[in-house]
Amino acid sequence: MKEYLKLLRIKHYIKNILIFVPMFFGGAIFDKDKLFYGGLGFIAFCMISSAIYVLNDLRDIEKDRQHPTKRNRPLASGRVKPQQGIIAMIGCLFVACVISIVLGNICAALLLGGYLVLNVAYSMGLKNKPIIDIVILASGFVIRIFYGGVITNIEISKWLYLVITVGSLYMGLGKRRNELKKQKETRIVLKYYNVEFLDKNMYVCVALTNVFYALWTLEMPNPKISWTIPIFIILLMCYSLDVEGDSDGDPVEVILHDKFLIGLISLYAVCIFTLLYLI
Repeated sequence: MKEYLKLLRIKHYIKNILIFVPMFFGGAIFDKDKLFYGGLGFIAFCMISSAIYVLNDLRDIEKDRQHPTKRNRPLASGRVKPQQGIIAMIGCLFVACVISIVLGNICAALLLGGYLVLNVAYSMGLKNKPIIDIVILASGFVIRIFYGGVITNIEISKWLYLVITVGSLYMGLGKRRNELKKQKETRIVLKYYNVEFLDKNMYVCVALTNVFYALWTLEMPNPKISWTIPIFIILLMCYSLDVEGDSDGDPVEVILHDKFLIGLISLYAVCIFTLLYLI
């Protein structure tokens, strides 16, 4: 069972918390109906994400066996057989389809299907195309936000869209930067990048993320939300320090391995909750 959980990458489900962001910032976190639909959407997205991870591992078994860390993955190491991986992938897709039918939301189903198609295309070859690979990585976060808004019937602010889009591009660039420094021989697309290019664009994206966040807080009903701008800036500074340090650049790994960053994120969430729901 432990190997199957690793195969499904359950720790990466943390990304799907973005589905609840529109609900949280929309002041509807205690709305039982929205919370129910958000929970179902979260499970559906987790299943789709796991199916894609399994597909990637199935396609990259031989390549992963040459990688210093990926060779320990369940499929690459042989602890899970390819046939078992295929069954797990089909099972995840089935659960996601059932939940989509239960939700009965065509737009949500299209977003989930679009995410699947985009990532299958990424796995089939687009991951080797410079810029396109980073855009696809970033689009996954954006789709999660809109999916969360659609299933809970909450409009997405234009500033939230920009914060997530540019912030996601920053994370994608950071991931490639660290791969370039540590694992150049394992990913084809890295031959098109250099550290200087990635650094310059990372600086642009992190600056714009801060600006867009500040503008977003100023349009919120409670003007006191703008008090969280310094916390948000410091949070990004800490993330940047990790990304440009010794991490592998993967957003989930960066966050989970930095207790101070986790503490900052928790503080930020508490501040937002207090300002939106208690004051």
